[in-house]
Amino acid sequence: MPLEPNVATALAALLIEALVGYPDPLTRRMGHPVTWIGALIDALDARLNRETWPARQRRAAGALAVLILMVAAVVPAAALARGLQMLPFGMVVVALAASTLIAQRSLYAHVARVADALERHGLAAARAAVAHIVGRDPERLDAAGVARAAIESLAENFSDGVVAPTLWLMIGGLAGGAAYKAINTADSMIGHRTARHQAFGAWAARCDDLLNLPASRLAALLIVAAAALTPRLSTRAAFAAVRRDAGRHRSPNAGYPEAAMAGALGLRLAGPRFYGGVCVADAFMGNGRSEATAADIRVALALYRRADAILMGLVAVLAALVWTSARPVLP
Repeated sequence: MPLEPNVATALAALLIEALVGYPDPLTRRMGHPVTWIGALIDALDARLNRETWPARQRRAAGALAVLILMVAAVVPAAALARGLQMLPFGMVVVALAASTLIAQRSLYAHVARVADALERHGLAAARAAVAHIVGRDPERLDAAGVARAAIESLAENFSDGVVAPTLWLMIGGLAGGAAYKAINTADSMIGHRTARHQAFGAWAARCDDLLNLPASRLAALLIVAAAALTPRLSTRAAFAAVRRDAGRHRSPNAGYPEAAMAGALGLRLAGPRFYGGVCVADAFMGNGRSEATAADIRVALALYRRADAILMGLVAVLAALVWTSARPVLP
């Protein structure tokens, strides 16, 4: 597929999602592409993940589930994009569909709700708000832990929910973006190292790690660059934290944006956390203070918005370059 329409689609999708997001009435009426993908993953998990099977067989079943999921996501997206390109204003509809794969606006809103809850309604409300965006046990978090969890989620999901789908839209068009979103959703649902999903979700987790490798590094660089544009934040500390800490994170990708965010804000993020009552050990990102507050969430949100604006600017420049290079040279 030519690069020119893909980059234009990615740019338009970023702008549409930033301006209007995915309207709540539409969600209530017909759901969201992620919920459709999630329903298929639940069905595959129930049908193919048999607890009586040995690990090798469950791993093979998980690979089959990933293959089915990819076909179910890619084929309709490719057919839709090809069919719409033939119609007047078809590219606008493709961009609208692509915008559902990006989460700039919803990510900001969910994290801002945690800050609002901490500031206005107390710890119980903040725990309830942060439970919507993290998988760890919220009842074990104090106020500082809630703030750190929200900031970590903002950093990681900037990579997973914004930068990565944008990259895959530019690489593979609507089909590429749909493929990425399917794998990323599968990883979030069945990629955990639990007794049920240790084997069955192995392929989903591995594919997600590979697909997110370029985005996580780019997301870290965008956060470092945004720190230079945000008052009282340190670009040098952000870059130093990435170099020192990112590779020690248990995830091959999450450590990069988290370390950049921690260094820029002068915080210490990640470290040991509880999931389902089990303590998961992890390295700390950053070497600053642990007592994060709602004010730190607000600063992190400002940093995120600048990093996102830089991303959109880079995609716009790339779109202009691709468009210019594709124009025929007149004699």
